[in-house]
Amino acid sequence: MQTPYYLVDKSRLLPNMEKIAWLRENSGAKALLALKCFATWSVFDMMSEYMDGTTSSSLFEVKLGREKFPGETHAYSVAWADHEIDEVLANSDKVIFNTTGQLSRFESESEGHVRGIRVNPGVSTSEFDLADPARPFSRLGEHDPTVIEPFADLITGFMFHNNCENADFDRFDAMLGSIEQRFGHLIRAMDWISLGGGIHFTGEGYPLDRLAERLKRFAGENEVQVYLEPGEAAITKSTTLEVSVLDTLYNGKNLAIVDSSIEAHMLDLLIYRESAKMEPDAGPEEWMICGKSCLAGDIFGEFRFPEALKPGDRLSVQDAAGYTMVKKNWFNGVKMPAIAVRELDGSERMVRDFTYEDFAAALS
Repeated sequence: MQTPYYLVDKSRLLPNMEKIAWLRENSGAKALLALKCFATWSVFDMMSEYMDGTTSSSLFEVKLGREKFPGETHAYSVAWADHEIDEVLANSDKVIFNTTGQLSRFESESEGHVRGIRVNPGVSTSEFDLADPARPFSRLGEHDPTVIEPFADLITGFMFHNNCENADFDRFDAMLGSIEQRFGHLIRAMDWISLGGGIHFTGEGYPLDRLAERLKRFAGENEVQVYLEPGEAAITKSTTLEVSVLDTLYNGKNLAIVDSSIEAHMLDLLIYRESAKMEPDAGPEEWMICGKSCLAGDIFGEFRFPEALKPGDRLSVQDAAGYTMVKKNWFNGVKMPAIAVRELDGSERMVRDFTYEDFAAALS
């Protein structure tokens, strides 16, 4: 296949799914795929065998979850618009409002629907202010129990989302304890509680047994159904971005320009100023891998290779599923990577390619 393309490898996706299935069975928690992280529906048939449904951040994600992923469809947004709410309700099993103001605004329209509110506990694990839901003046959820309490009879659940790439179980446990202490009297009046995503429980060495016990205890003591919303945890290490070297030069360092762009195809790394991951990343040759857009900082990172790079060489950028395909864009008119799937038997198939017509159709 012609590069660039994202390659979703089901054999690398499967271990994550098996850990999710084990956690569901041993904790009683349900698992919803967070579409804001990964919405490549060509592998939803496989993922739906191990997960309970999807959760969203917008009307379009709600509709995609309902259409493409069997199971429950949870509808959350920072703010629903008047012209959206009817479609949101028609395509969801639960609707989660960000504020009591939104709940009040759409109380009559959502009557008879399962409803919840996002609660901001004021603590998080994010190391980036940009992604910290507990940052000062945060708009993400209600933070005051006294504001929430008068609306408790209108809802049956809460959504807490305050973990971010949290691979530390003890930190998760401590934050959940603080949530119980502050909001416990309200939690015990609910039927279900979502603890959101960002818990990196599919990572190597994570104590899944301890997490299962903690979730089961939380559910039992509060008499609620627990939901988790894994995004990155569901798809970590499952996907690569396959690229080719187009040109090389030397300007104090060895530079290789590839047929992709970090700004257009792995934007999350640029936003957070993180390096891409490359395999292999070993050898005597050190090269900076650069994107083909005109942005000076369109750089994937610096990596080591066994031999000097040359035009035509293929490179494989690792861990390229989360927040990539959902954020790709047409900056500079650089061709979007196609999307391919490697089946469990090793065969590969192209599921989507992008053309000039797609580029033109995105404009006016």
